Amino acid sequence: MENKDIEALSTQELIDKIKEEKAGLNKMTLNHAISPVERPSTIRVNRRNVARMLTVLNKRNKASK
Repeated sequence: MENKDIEALSTQELIDKIKEEKAGLNKMTLNHAISPVERPSTIRVNRRNVARMLTVLNKRNKASK
């Protein structure tokens, strides 16, 4: 996801998306530990997407205070 897509989400949608992405990342990481994933770079991309979403969420929380 790009930053403009992330910022377009509402706060509740963003929280739900973070939960989905974290669950998917966790599953992918565990699967990679058992048998290598075809494209391990997808793990890095997903981890960075979660970080981007958390950054946007934290900015919104600080702005609302």
